Amino acid sequence: MGGGPVLEAWGLVRRLGQGAAAREVLRGIDLVIETGEFAALVGPSGSGKSTLLYLLGGLDRPDAGGVRIGGVDISGVDDDELATLRNRLIGFVYQFHFLLPEFSAVENVLMPLWARGGGTSREDRAWGAELLGRVGLADKVGKLPKQLSGGEQQRVAVARALVNRPRLLLADEPTGNLDSANAQAVYELFRELNRTLGQTILVVTHDQDWAARSDRVLRLLDGRIVADERQGEDRGPGSEVRGP
Repeated sequence: MGGGPVLEAWGLVRRLGQGAAAREVLRGIDLVIETGEFAALVGPSGSGKSTLLYLLGGLDRPDAGGVRIGGVDISGVDDDELATLRNRLIGFVYQFHFLLPEFSAVENVLMPLWARGGGTSREDRAWGAELLGRVGLADKVGKLPKQLSGGEQQRVAVARALVNRPRLLLADEPTGNLDSANAQAVYELFRELNRTLGQTILVVTHDQDWAARSDRVLRLLDGRIVADERQGEDRGPGSEVRGP
């Protein structure tokens, strides 16, 4: 794919609880995601998928190991610097969209820019509107979240995740609250972003079709990556992915 790795993680360990009750959720994860990859992270409930994603995105800190995004080591920095790096390097999409109800679609998209003192210029607003166009919402720029469908709200969340032009887009069950039609639309959106923008994407998902149509499937079990499978591009709905 070229461009080298966007994400590098080594020896990631995460424990929850204290003392004798402590439980090791992640047990030494090593992972490299190359520029332009579209990868899915799958595994049964409780296997540590979301915990791993939060460590990779700097939303949580490991008990051991480290993470590098775009060549920048985010492991040893203080909380303020970590927040700055997270805003600059990573876009997040969650199962719930977390849009602010009193702000329009484009204003919600611009929130990450506002967080670092931008988002008010004509150029920034035009970029926010362009992103809404890219996710199929060119005519919804001024709409409030309550005026949008669930699928449209999630598309706004995707545009928001892209507004800082992140090196890496991380998504945690982004279709978990959507019906099958909207889930398919969000998949197509992610695939289009990957193809046209070269966006590097890592998605935690239980959706077997989504995983089967990714370029790479990482399988997590009991806190370890037990399989790393590269696949043909976009094999189509109904393609099978073995395992959980």
